[in-house]
Amino acid sequence: MRHPPRSGLLAVAAAVALVGTVVAPVVTAHGATPACSVEYSVTGQWDTGFQGAVKITNNTAAVSSWSLGFDFAGGQKVTQGWNAKWSQSGTTVTAANESYNGSLATGASVSAGFIASWPGSGTNAVPTSFKLNGTTCNAGSQPSPTPTDPPATGTAPALHVSGNKLVDASGATRRLLGVNRSGGEFMCVQGRGIFDGPVDDAAIRAIADWKANTVRIPLNEECWLGLSNIQSAYGGANYINAVKDLVARVEAHGMTPIVELHWTYGQYTGNSAGCSDVHASCQKPMPDMQYTPSFWSSVANTFKADPGVVFDLFNEPYPDRATSTTTQAWQCWRDGGTCPGIGYEVAGVQDLVDAVRGTGAKNVVMAGGLAYSNDLSQWLTYRPSDPTGNLVAAYHVYNFNTCANESCWNSTLAPVAAQVPLVAGEIGENTCSHGFVDQVMKWFDDRGLSYLGWTWNTWDCSSGPSLISDYDGTPTSYGIGLRDHLRALNG
Repeated sequence: MRHPPRSGLLAVAAAVALVGTVVAPVVTAHGATPACSVEYSVTGQWDTGFQGAVKITNNTAAVSSWSLGFDFAGGQKVTQGWNAKWSQSGTTVTAANESYNGSLATGASVSAGFIASWPGSGTNAVPTSFKLNGTTCNAGSQPSPTPTDPPATGTAPALHVSGNKLVDASGATRRLLGVNRSGGEFMCVQGRGIFDGPVDDAAIRAIADWKANTVRIPLNEECWLGLSNIQSAYGGANYINAVKDLVARVEAHGMTPIVELHWTYGQYTGNSAGCSDVHASCQKPMPDMQYTPSFWSSVANTFKADPGVVFDLFNEPYPDRATSTTTQAWQCWRDGGTCPGIGYEVAGVQDLVDAVRGTGAKNVVMAGGLAYSNDLSQWLTYRPSDPTGNLVAAYHVYNFNTCANESCWNSTLAPVAAQVPLVAGEIGENTCSHGFVDQVMKWFDDRGLSYLGWTWNTWDCSSGPSLISDYDGTPTSYGIGLRDHLRALNG
């Protein structure tokens, strides 16, 4: 859905413990303020690598450029990073400012992140000394707590693509039928929490009681990466661990989790812009090269040991609203780069597939088409290359979309579904009834395809649209159509 409502939502105000962050004790003579301080954190860790972050605070005169240096002692090696130019020589790591964040006023802070490899044995030792522009920062540290391991597969099926079907480890065909659980894309960037409403075991059990077998979880790249504009309680390690916990709960109830990138960085003020903000506070026409490949490298590393987790690369691309021709729009979609009408460097779908597969992850990957994932007319022509063959076409449809009738589905969706699995990641209507989604579900049922209703949140069903009126699973007049249908299908 393109614009989740912001008003009338209950903020999640419970404090979240900051896991993995180390702030050194400051010891200076006569209470003097240290020249600089550094917070170093391990925000995610897997068998042969980890995601880390640094927050630098300058307490002396303003600087127009900065360079942070520190040493690793456990065989770690930085492989990529963001918000700084990262390099490593031997054990010494250097993070130098980018062109857009070089100025650091007195008392100002800047955050940067990285992904690194490590031997996977022994301790992922934390650096003990940091220097900013050659000056030692009074920020010694002790080893930080290691984040919990990725969730076990549980009872959720391990999935892969076979022809135009999704199948489990035994080769049995699986359809993804369920709901979206919105909140993780907007609460954190708005400083109001991580999820909108409860996501404890009882809340997830209520979804399973509808006989859903899949839950799609929208995410925010700035929150996952822990960028400076995100409150620490809702970003970085806290956000990642909250997502991992939700994924584990979904799997524990036998349901497939789809982790999906919904809101991203990059300023877009053109046709159909959702906001003028450069930050990930609304939906952008395409993912950005600055952060999105790093986001997917981190997410893929986090879940690559769990074939029950599906990756949905980008919610609803709409480069067609920015570019002047359909060909330009599809080229932008697949290849990224400099796209007409979009002012930031775009990460194409191929870039994101490459980021995921570069980690060794073989998880099923979903890719939506143009026009907010409502147009798959040239998806097969521009489909990205996936060396694992685990690529799925994603489609969204609401009663107000252009391709919202059987004629269009027969002409544009059926050819795609004949070659690759097709998942309608979002279906819905803004009528507070279910006549339209009933038609959608019948067309998809007749062809053995997958679909998920938007959304499992207690919003106004005429504007959300919302499936439920409370988190025990009481359906709205719109949601009752999906609930009764899932129960009829899955008993």
